[in-house]
Amino acid sequence: MAKNRGVLIAIEGIDGAGKSTQSVLLKRALEQRGYEVVLLKEPTNGVWGSKVRRLAQLGRHVSPEEELELFLRDREENAKQHIIPALESGRVVIMDRYYPSSMAYQGALGIDPQLIRERSERVAPVPDLVVVLDVPPEVGVSRILKRGERPNHFEEEEYLRAVRDVFRRIVEEGMGVLVDGTLSPQRVHARILELAMPLVEDC
Repeated sequence: MAKNRGVLIAIEGIDGAGKSTQSVLLKRALEQRGYEVVLLKEPTNGVWGSKVRRLAQLGRHVSPEEELELFLRDREENAKQHIIPALESGRVVIMDRYYPSSMAYQGALGIDPQLIRERSERVAPVPDLVVVLDVPPEVGVSRILKRGERPNHFEEEEYLRAVRDVFRRIVEEGMGVLVDGTLSPQRVHARILELAMPLVEDC
């Protein structure tokens, strides 16, 4: 899709990597600097995103292809209703998960990550910056448990190891920047802000 006037930043990584924390910290920091910021999350609370969440909560497994279709429909709806309008009005959009997550999670189940990327980019804008928070799977699972949550099928350690491998490969191929998610939240935030500010200042 065509370049937009705003800036689109995706915060990525396996479950428990710190995406939500860092998304909120980045939003707050940019707003304090006078920027208008919209924070969105995948899957959304829309019809398709809610279906994804319900399946995960119930532990119901569907095929990787069916799972991908749900995410793509959710992404397209979110892009039309929220992402594109915000970018066209010059805002900074922060995505707490975006299509690199589909590339990694469904890619780890055998679907070609580049095919997922191509299909996603037909319906949703290309991010200006992808930050992948890198943590070992055992760290991610430990953080999930500390939140008092029970890991779902997306969050099993062996699966997360495969997902992490795909995320790393995506970065090696030129899509995104790897940031050590085991550092303190403050240090991770400082690095993300360092990456984001040049883009935001130009928008």
